[in-house]
Amino acid sequence: MQPRKSGRYGEATNLAELRTRLRHVFWIGGGSGAGKSTIARRLADRHGWHLYATDDVMRDHAGRTTPDQAPLLHQFIAMDMDERWVNRSPQTMLETFHWFRGEGFGLIIEDLLRLPQGPCVVVEGFRLLPHLVKPLLDAPEHAVWLLPTPDFRQAAIRSRSVPGEDFVRRTGNPARAGRNLAERDRMFTAHLRQETERLQLPAIQIDTTMTEDDLAERVTTAFRL
Repeated sequence: MQPRKSGRYGEATNLAELRTRLRHVFWIGGGSGAGKSTIARRLADRHGWHLYATDDVMRDHAGRTTPDQAPLLHQFIAMDMDERWVNRSPQTMLETFHWFRGEGFGLIIEDLLRLPQGPCVVVEGFRLLPHLVKPLLDAPEHAVWLLPTPDFRQAAIRSRSVPGEDFVRRTGNPARAGRNLAERDRMFTAHLRQETERLQLPAIQIDTTMTEDDLAERVTTAFRL
């Protein structure tokens, strides 16, 4: 969903107005398991900001869409667990995953526009695709993408800091589902790296040598706080 056409986000009628109304928003996107939630929570606690986690509203957003508005999402809902995670290639999973294609992004913006314009809001999640966020930025330094290396993401999963991925155990072949998911997410992170470079947006590579404090400092610096 492209935020360039008028009338998509309730009362906001043009891109300039959207930028003005969202100028208090700081965006943290990136790959799964990169520490987005942890860093966003730290910033919100430190500065007294509102925290908006896009993962937390996925179920709500799914219920607010129709098959015409989000066809990939509704195709995904109709699949069983093996169809979702075992029987398709990681490439197909990447290309057809609804949140990776921007479905429902407009609902994130609608939610943000309903929030008070003070204090600031930090919004985080993998659904914040660079090409969708960039047109909404009043200040380029208000967004950053965290790009985990595969080793970092595996370490995060082992430490249970990536919630919700036990769902692969509900498939007929958990090992294959886990491999498919890991490869899909690796490709998604590579895509984010290419897109942030192309759009000249800030990105931070996260590897196993980086501590949580290091990452928090890097994000704080990127946001010029």
